[in-house]
Amino acid sequence: MSKRVILCAAMMMAATLGINAQKPINAPKGGKAISDELIGIFFEDISSSADGGLYAELVQNGSFEYNPSERDGWGPATAWKIVRPGHSLGMLEIRMTDGLNANNPTYMRLHAERTKEFYDYRGWRGYGIENGGFDGISVKAGEKYDFSAFMRNIGNAKQIRIALIEQQQGWPPRNPKLLADAIIDVKDNAWKKYSAVLTPDSTTSNAVLQILVLNDGDLDIDMISLMPQDTYKGHGLRKDLAQALADLHPKFMRFPGGCVVHGGGDGFWDTYRWKTTIGPKEQRKGLKNTWGYHQSMGLGYFEYFQFCEDLGMQPLPILPCGVNCQGTNGGWGMYPTQAQDACPMSEIDEWAQDALDLIEWANGDPATSKWAKMRADAGHPAPFNLKYLGLGNEEKISPEFEERFTYIYKKVMEKYPDIVIVGTAGPGSHPGNSDLENGWRIATDLGMPIIDEHYYEPNKYFLSSRQYNYYPRDRKTKVYLGEYAAKDKKLIDALAEGLYLLHVEQNGDIVSMTSYAPLFAKKTNTNWNPDLIYFDNDRPYLTCSYYIQQIFGQSAGQYYYGDCVTIENPDVAPRWQGLPEGQESGYLQGQSVVLNVKTRQLFVKLCNAGDKAKKANIDLSRFKGIKTAVKTTLTGQPNDENNYEQAPIVPKKETIKMKNKMTFDLEPYSFVMLEIAL
Repeated sequence: MSKRVILCAAMMMAATLGINAQKPINAPKGGKAISDELIGIFFEDISSSADGGLYAELVQNGSFEYNPSERDGWGPATAWKIVRPGHSLGMLEIRMTDGLNANNPTYMRLHAERTKEFYDYRGWRGYGIENGGFDGISVKAGEKYDFSAFMRNIGNAKQIRIALIEQQQGWPPRNPKLLADAIIDVKDNAWKKYSAVLTPDSTTSNAVLQILVLNDGDLDIDMISLMPQDTYKGHGLRKDLAQALADLHPKFMRFPGGCVVHGGGDGFWDTYRWKTTIGPKEQRKGLKNTWGYHQSMGLGYFEYFQFCEDLGMQPLPILPCGVNCQGTNGGWGMYPTQAQDACPMSEIDEWAQDALDLIEWANGDPATSKWAKMRADAGHPAPFNLKYLGLGNEEKISPEFEERFTYIYKKVMEKYPDIVIVGTAGPGSHPGNSDLENGWRIATDLGMPIIDEHYYEPNKYFLSSRQYNYYPRDRKTKVYLGEYAAKDKKLIDALAEGLYLLHVEQNGDIVSMTSYAPLFAKKTNTNWNPDLIYFDNDRPYLTCSYYIQQIFGQSAGQYYYGDCVTIENPDVAPRWQGLPEGQESGYLQGQSVVLNVKTRQLFVKLCNAGDKAKKANIDLSRFKGIKTAVKTTLTGQPNDENNYEQAPIVPKKETIKMKNKMTFDLEPYSFVMLEIAL
């Protein structure tokens, strides 16, 4: 291939990615170096974000491992019901002897009787089970869905009918509408995986999956799955939800939590351990979710890392440190002084080894590392190039935590000094908080590169606080604002967050990473409000805050210019009652100018969270070649919000002419970004 052809191909690829294919430019004087990884995402399996959400599996409790320890009234048959078209007879038996493996011991035995002789109406006969998925199964006409299950025949050979049907409404009950079906012959008397492809002829949100034994006798079944073939990049994630995350342009993803990491109140057995989430799906160990439901681990560490690669994000896995959540035994409420559960120091090497083995699994050579070989066997021989590793999640910074964290930190640094460890500053990262102070003391003593701060506050906090203006400038440790959000989802809350992110950009030499939380919530199972993206089985619903995050994700850069924009007569924000003495309140208007030297883009961002129009004087004289800009505007009434019924707040784009010096009118309750190609 000629150099000219290679260059043309590279330019076409760059155009496809929406970047400038020219060489990087030099930053004009006056800019402050900031992090270009400022906007990321934080995924925690809360509010059914994984099973029934981002993980595209359509069958609920396909492994029959639900149990009452996860939710009162739950059991192996939860989400299943008996079906016997043609008035066949039978019995279900829950069994745990001679199952698939120790991690997945529970299975169902179907004992079928009178499957043929009594009644056969239009082909509907047999005895079996039915699953309605997560509040119904949504399927699309003409698309393909992969069914699979492990089955074991007992006695005579069986025919098994797999059917997708649409539930019919009304009374009396009518014969179900068949969408797709397949027949599977089961003869083996040992566990074997069977599969079929179902292609429904109609689109519906009200489908169910039926598995019918067509011959009398016994059949064992486990690990039932129905997955759409059309998933995000073919990697098993729901396409529309994954695309919503891709559209945020995140630079990293923190996972799997959150309080999911260290258990929410049941002891160490409920702690998330990454090693039980890799390997074949049928060998993974399901776990009670901190938020009161079951985690199948179909979305495990391999899928998390793969998704990070698909989106070009840095993976930021968070590991527990041998200290349980302070919420254990009612620590959040009834007994707030309850001590944390901490593993004996004689057992801490197990937790440290988990961290070392994870790095080896992610980055090691399959030829020399058993953990790296497991990664290769799963289909990824190349390393994932793990850079960041988080230890702990907003634990109370107790002496027990400090001792265990410090031990693991030193073990990792001794063997992998290039890994960037992210520590924790406890659950409430405001000045004067003892956990924040102790977290920073530990970070300083250890020379830790990054510390994770968390806070959720009313929008008044984000409108008025300028917390990072008052942080010491000589600290070596940078800030990762890992969880934050205003406590509502109206436009004014999103603008408050946007105003605060402008403050964070101004302090981008101190704050290197941020991620809004929580990320997802299912409409029918929401544990926490607000969330960035709500969804049902058919579509995502994007909040006002989502679009603010998207604007900042699109405008990453390496240099900040604070003297290019002046807003006339800015309004002082109402002082948040928790603002420390000596800290001035911020303004209801804000601005930033960020340069990306790699993509040759200049971003001017302006926020007006007040009720009066303002004028912004823009002077971009130090930048050459300015002619036009793509203007993105997010505006509306302060109490507007996007919900399941309507979405009045969406960004509007237009191309405008630009001058090096100009006055810009800023509407009330608006956020504007000007994207300029240099």
